[in-house]
Amino acid sequence: MTHKHVANDEKILVDAVVIEKLIDAESTPGLEVEFDPDEAEHAGAFEENAIDASDALESSVDFTGFA
Repeated sequence: MTHKHVANDEKILVDAVVIEKLIDAESTPGLEVEFDPDEAEHAGAFEENAIDASDALESSVDFTGFA
């Protein structure tokens, strides 16, 4: 088995585990489902949506000229 196949097999396994955990969490009120860091990242728990510095600078107000 090549490394590429191992990586694909591991991804398929993580997909299956994450899907099962998400279904359990959604279908059982009060159930606390634990995710390890890799599973949580795979499920999208750590999606980065912060703005970058150039966007922040563009959104700032220019107060020059105000006294």
